[in-house]
Amino acid sequence: MNDDQTRYEPTSADEGEAPILRAPQRRPSVAPPEQKRRSWVGWLGTLLFLLLVGLAVYWFLPHPGSTPTATRGGRFASGGPMPVVAAIAEAGPMRVTLDALGTVTPLATVTVRTQINGQLTQVAFTEGQIVNKGDFLAEVDPRPYQNALDQAQGQLAKDQALLKNAQLDLTRYDTLVKQDSISRQQRDTQEYLVRQYEGTVRTDQAQVENAKLNLAYCHIVAPVSGRVGLRQVDQGNYVQVSDANGLVVITQLQPISVLFTVPEDNVPAILKRLKEGAKLEVDAYDRGRTTLLAKGTLSTLDNQIDTTTGTVKLRAEFDNADGNLFPNQFVNVQLLVNTLDNSILIPTAAVLRGAPGTFVYLVNGDDTVAVKPVKLGPADGQHVAILDGLAVGDKVVVDGADKLRDGAKVMAPGPTPTNPAGDGTGRRNGGTGSGQGGGAGRQRSSQ
Repeated sequence: MNDDQTRYEPTSADEGEAPILRAPQRRPSVAPPEQKRRSWVGWLGTLLFLLLVGLAVYWFLPHPGSTPTATRGGRFASGGPMPVVAAIAEAGPMRVTLDALGTVTPLATVTVRTQINGQLTQVAFTEGQIVNKGDFLAEVDPRPYQNALDQAQGQLAKDQALLKNAQLDLTRYDTLVKQDSISRQQRDTQEYLVRQYEGTVRTDQAQVENAKLNLAYCHIVAPVSGRVGLRQVDQGNYVQVSDANGLVVITQLQPISVLFTVPEDNVPAILKRLKEGAKLEVDAYDRGRTTLLAKGTLSTLDNQIDTTTGTVKLRAEFDNADGNLFPNQFVNVQLLVNTLDNSILIPTAAVLRGAPGTFVYLVNGDDTVAVKPVKLGPADGQHVAILDGLAVGDKVVVDGADKLRDGAKVMAPGPTPTNPAGDGTGRRNGGTGSGQGGGAGRQRSSQ
């Protein structure tokens, strides 16, 4: 029997019973010393690896309560100052403006039509030509109307002769009545014959004037100054008063207007300024709000509010000397309602919103920042007026405020002035700030 097979040993039993075989208990095996050493080394290596992973995680994760500063891998170690960009609050004028969408609308658009029927014998304009009021445009054949004038003048001369003869007879009848040579009835009949001829002469004179007017209508001139459009009728065609398209369309370009709408809430402020006699400036920009097309003034506003949109329509007038504004062109309009002098101005990017409300990070003299609640006034897109909370010369954080907290240490390379322009040049609504967005629960103010 092999050694690894189970051997059964007999055990004592009562007399007369069969012996009971029991399996001997196996002795526990003992591991050699080398196997024990390998097991402990593996456990030690695993523990060391986990320890290194924990240290790495602790090293790279940010720690609460520490002020981050730029160190390895773009992370921040506690205790170091954070680099920021700061700006100085300065005093300057703040332009209170309203932005709107507008359409260039001519002050006059005239469709030139013929006022008589006839053949178009001459076209004296070219398409796209700039004409002045009274310039010759086209001519309708005048010969039929000249003949009508001659006929009316001949009839007038005939009736004038009859009138003159009747007046002479009336003078003679007056003398004869005094001499009692004719009856008074004959004299009265002659008087009313004279009045009849006078009426006929007046009718003839009106016909002469009408013929002259028709003859003048053959010579078509420009009713307004402006730009001539595309020709609708060619020379040689028979034109009539009933033609729908006319001969050509003239659009006035200088001056020209822009129609735009503003919310009804802004109407009282505009009316107040107009009643004060102020000329409100209006700037027209292109579709991308990058190029100033023209400068003008507000001329008038409509007499009622559109109840469907809650807006009122305004008209601004522009000289358009350079011709940058074209009829039916889409433009962005900026209306200057008022100018606030000596306002405290800071960049719009410095304003944040959070638990304190509207606030800024104020840079103290020891290069620490403090949360400073502020009250905002009008804004022009790049700068905002501060009504309360700051003074001229205060330094505020413009960029890098995402990870700041009250009392944090900062490092500013040098404050940049707000550079408020006195005439408002270079600052318009819709400008973007230079700072990044705030952290959770904070956003940039766009007021």
